[in-house]
Amino acid sequence: MDDTPRSTPPAAFSPEQLPTPAATESATAPTPDTATAMIEETPDRLDQIFEGLKQKSSAKQQIYRNTIATFDLLRQVSQELVVELSRKISPLDSSVLVEYRPINDMEFHIKFSGDLLVFVLHSNIVTFPDDYGPMNTTYVEADFRRRFFGHIMAYNFMADSVKFQRMNDPGYLVGRLLVNIDNHYFLEGVQQLELPDHDMAASPITPEMLRLFVESAMIAAVNNDLIAPPMNEIKKITVKQKIENQQVSRGSKVGFSFSHQQHLGEGLVY
Repeated sequence: MDDTPRSTPPAAFSPEQLPTPAATESATAPTPDTATAMIEETPDRLDQIFEGLKQKSSAKQQIYRNTIATFDLLRQVSQELVVELSRKISPLDSSVLVEYRPINDMEFHIKFSGDLLVFVLHSNIVTFPDDYGPMNTTYVEADFRRRFFGHIMAYNFMADSVKFQRMNDPGYLVGRLLVNIDNHYFLEGVQQLELPDHDMAASPITPEMLRLFVESAMIAAVNNDLIAPPMNEIKKITVKQKIENQQVSRGSKVGFSFSHQQHLGEGLVY
């Protein structure tokens, strides 16, 4: 007789002990209250998205349209200024050219003497920290939409840098024009622009102020002469520099300094 102990088989569940389908469903299915809450959350989120689109996104679209209109007016003012300057300088020295050069819908150039001003419309709308420029004024704080700006930049290059495609030559941001939803402006730039202090609340975009912007940028470029580098910095040249037409005596403008101790690249792009 085999005395090996045998394991007792597990007891079978009685019908009363087996889980019913209803009990299984109740453990996973949401209660009526939970289902109602889930349904109600969706319209709330949609409302938040709708309000964001209606307020912020709609405002940014309007600001962008204002900035495009300002850039078109700036283009027109620049063309008129170039014509006036050409008429003045040509009788004195026909070799001194003042030219307007259209590039595309978002860029145009003004070439004069050895300088080139490049005006660029940025495609994004930006905002700034609370302690920057006009941000902490009563005017901006009265309407959150005034915290956003379109911006137009004016860069100064040496004309030959572009002509001879000297890719390593520097350019300088001499001014930036900010445009808001009210079609008002805030203008900032290098000290050579000699820009008057202005209240954005009382500064609508006008042809006169855009002409002042262009004239000031041209004056700053003309008065900031090209500085040649020291001999020790240019005593060697690479074959690559020679092939790419990087002249040994390439100079740079070092006289630009920014007004109000501000850096023109501090905007936060959205």
